[in-house]
Parts: sequence; structure tokens; C-alpha cells
Amino acid sequence: MQEKLRVAVVVASTREGRVGDGVGRWFVERAGARTGLDLDVVDLADFAIPACYPARPTPAMAGFARRIAAAEAYVVVTPEYNRSFPASLKQAIDCAYDEWRAKPVGFVSYGYRAAGRYAVEQLRGVFTELHTATLRDAVCLDLLEARVADGGFRPDPERYAHAVTTLLDELVWWGLALRDGRRARPYCA
Repeated sequence: MQEKLRVAVVVASTREGRVGDGVGRWFVERAGARTGLDLDVVDLADFAIPACYPARPTPAMAGFARRIAAAEAYVVVTPEYNRSFPASLKQAIDCAYDEWRAKPVGFVSYGYRAAGRYAVEQLRGVFTELHTATLRDAVCLDLLEARVADGGFRPDPERYAHAVTTLLDELVWWGLALRDGRRARPYCA
């Protein structure tokens, strides 16, 4: 029996009153129904990552980097703010470097009208620089179509089922292929 693929689901928004935690729970419920995945929710609201980086990593920064190192694949749950992703996510991404390498990254984005697509496109460039394999397909949620109330997020379950399945299929394929590759030979850049 093959060992489970360790997937970190990174919830990017740290804003008070955010929808991100509800979107993250929604995605994890769907991903959790799939066998072969070991999901770790890495909510950036739980980390006190400083806005100005100190000379040495803080315990929060080191803790975040350890969680990223332990994962073999990632799903970033991100809002779109002003056609980009939140600063809290960029600060967190930069807490790790080698930890991201040679692993796949998928995206669940949300926003109004564009459904977070602009944030995903910018994140692809950031993660390419970190030597990851970004997935082609993403789950992009339009908050105008979803029922959002009291921090809850309840989109039409049928509308996004195919997108979630496609994202997870690609994540598992790349995750297992890159796991085998890293075991066969160290990644070097």
C-alpha cells in the first residue's frame, strides 16, 4: 500500500471577518473524502509572521517553514485583493525557500467576478521562482454566486465538483511523480 501524499492546505487571508477560513474548510471537506491524502491545514492567521523580517527567523517563521517542509504538495487558498494576492501570503511564502522545491502547488481562489484568477496568475510566477510545479487547473470561486454569511461559505456543491476533482487528480499525479523523483535523485537548481 502506498503511503499517503502529505498535502498542506495553506489558508492565506488573515483579515478579520475573512471568508478564507470558510473556503478552506469547504475545500478540506471535499479533499478529505478522497483516499490517499494526509491533509494539514496551515492557516496563516495562526502564525505571527512579522511584516519586517528579523535577522533570524522567529519561532512562528520557523514553525511555518517546518510545516511547509513536511508537506509533499500544496493547495493555496487565496483571496484576490486588488487583482493580486494578500501580503500575508507573500510574507509567509518567503519564510521558506528550499522547503517548497520540486513539489506541486495547486490553487483555490475566491473573489468577485474574476473569482481570484488574477491572484493565481501572480502566484504562479512567485512559485515558479521557488522551483515548484504549479498546476494548470484551479478552483476559482465567485463570491457573488456563493452564499456567504456569518463566516460560512456555501457554494452550490455541484457547480464546483468537477473543478475540485480535476485539481486533486493533478495534485496527486504531480505529488507522487515528484515524490518518486526526489527519492531517486536530489533536486538541484
